[in-house]
Amino acid sequence: MKTNNTISRRGFIKLGATFGMLAGLGQFKLASAAPVQDYKALVCLFLAGGNDGHNVVVPLNSAQYSAYLAARGALAISSNQLLPITDPTLGTFGLHYGLPEMQALYNQGKMAILANVGGLVQPTTFQNLSNPGFPLPTNLRSHSDQVTQMQTGVTDASGSTGWGGRTLDTMQASNAGTTFPVSIAMNAPAIFCAGATVKGIALQPGDDLTQNALTIYPPTAAQARATAQQQIINADSGNSMINAANQSMISAVALNPLLKNAASTVTWTKPFPQTSLGSQLQDIANIISLNSQLNVGRQVFFCSLGGFDTHSGQSWQQWDLLIQVSQALDAFYAATTQLGLDSQVTTFTLSDFGRTLQPNATGTDHGWGNHHLILGGAVAGGRIYGTFPKMTNYANFNATNSDFADTRGVMLPNTSLSQYGATLAKWFGATDQQVLGLFQSLSNFSVHDIGFMG
Repeated sequence: MKTNNTISRRGFIKLGATFGMLAGLGQFKLASAAPVQDYKALVCLFLAGGNDGHNVVVPLNSAQYSAYLAARGALAISSNQLLPITDPTLGTFGLHYGLPEMQALYNQGKMAILANVGGLVQPTTFQNLSNPGFPLPTNLRSHSDQVTQMQTGVTDASGSTGWGGRTLDTMQASNAGTTFPVSIAMNAPAIFCAGATVKGIALQPGDDLTQNALTIYPPTAAQARATAQQQIINADSGNSMINAANQSMISAVALNPLLKNAASTVTWTKPFPQTSLGSQLQDIANIISLNSQLNVGRQVFFCSLGGFDTHSGQSWQQWDLLIQVSQALDAFYAATTQLGLDSQVTTFTLSDFGRTLQPNATGTDHGWGNHHLILGGAVAGGRIYGTFPKMTNYANFNATNSDFADTRGVMLPNTSLSQYGATLAKWFGATDQQVLGLFQSLSNFSVHDIGFMG
């Protein structure tokens, strides 16, 4: 029987990408200790490009909605399309019609909204903006700078570690019994996952690290290759670079059966949507399902969905993207419930920045403050936290209010990213002192815990 043992172009690309992603695996070995009972995971969903929060959460109070309609023009969403939710203090709001699953989870108390959050050095008013010496985050309307700042928690471009990775640095005792990866980005490396000590790794959705070259026929030939590979990668080559590459391959070989087994043995009651984000979150759920076997105490994950830079065609483009977000997050929450870990896994959104309330033809321009979603069984949901900007203040824009930063309707954040991250880090297990060390600007704010975690 003639067997074609050559590797395809697609397989070669996949193999090369896998080697690159494995660089952070390090000394991965299977843990043999008893499972950790106190497991927690933070899952960051980054909406890349700058999601328009103004159409994600809309006030339905008569005066506020009328002002919203006047400001939004053709981008305004009609009240009969918006999905109603109620805050016990603020009243009635509407979620974008692409988020029906999130409406249901909000009404069940499993999701909260944090209004008007963004990068801040210290509490900032409109009048501060005209002071040239007042400290502001650098390059506020720049995609690359704000993506970096949102992930590092540092209000300039100097951050070299992410606040997710740094939070894991403070929790190393919880992971002392495992060498399984605890900081994982799906699809692309993310600085959010990189700590000073904890190294983030990147995996591709649907890639369980199976090597094409070891799936040849007959099985005896595949086994012979596997045995030869083990001998090569376990040998000391005398070259540090080769030894490091070999160690990554050793780690991949050990990780492969675990990922493959999780993907093949877990049947999710609520199927994940067959989308990019659905695949990322399904793989994260698969990995979370392994925690009881591997003595993992704390994990941080990063996934992303692009396309939110909506300078034109926003109405249909944001609708399509938010449908993907809603369906994928709903399936993921159902998966954590199925695992009995819904109160131990918290998912939250980040984005480059918000967008202008005033449209730019069929789209919007870069903004600042934004509304974000927090989801999980431990979330004190069914509420809107922070200070929701008044649309009537935009209609009567002046320097006596600080809801908006300019006449385009850019939200001036009243809650800082550092407060957002600190609230999540405290739930994760960081002490008050550790939380202060995670965010350089947090000490400038009187409130360090916003209260959205129960």
